[in-house]
Amino acid sequence: MSKSPITSPLSEADRKSTGSVLQATLVDLIDLSLIAKQAHWNVVGKNFRSVHLQLDELVSTARTYVDEVAERANTIGVSPNGKARTIVESSGLPAYPDGWQSDEQTVEAIVRTLEAIIKKLRKGIDETDKSDLVTQDLLIEIARELEQAHWMWQAQRA
Repeated sequence: MSKSPITSPLSEADRKSTGSVLQATLVDLIDLSLIAKQAHWNVVGKNFRSVHLQLDELVSTARTYVDEVAERANTIGVSPNGKARTIVESSGLPAYPDGWQSDEQTVEAIVRTLEAIIKKLRKGIDETDKSDLVTQDLLIEIARELEQAHWMWQAQRA
């Protein structure tokens, strides 16, 4: 089906630009959930339990917003693409290392990952300032949640 069965409240140009931001955000959030789950399965060390549980919280947050972003894309007449191949080819997040990682290594990797996604979210917030304030509001909400998580992960390094 080439034409969207959903009419968009946005102009064609705004739909395309906003849809592009939503697609990039969707990909990064899916990747974040996968990275955090990979870290969850492979963290070891004296702070294993607290890091393990905190990773589950991050997975839950990412998965919640994956659905919200995909549904927002649908709302504006853009078909979201969360296929594995799309994630591999499109994610802007740093790769997570293979194998077991110490709790300290895990914290560092998650801090870097959150820094990358927050930077992209803030760019998306700027890009949607003129095209769609409703999407911008969603991106601001996601950034707020991930920035708080970023602070909490950084606090573990102190």
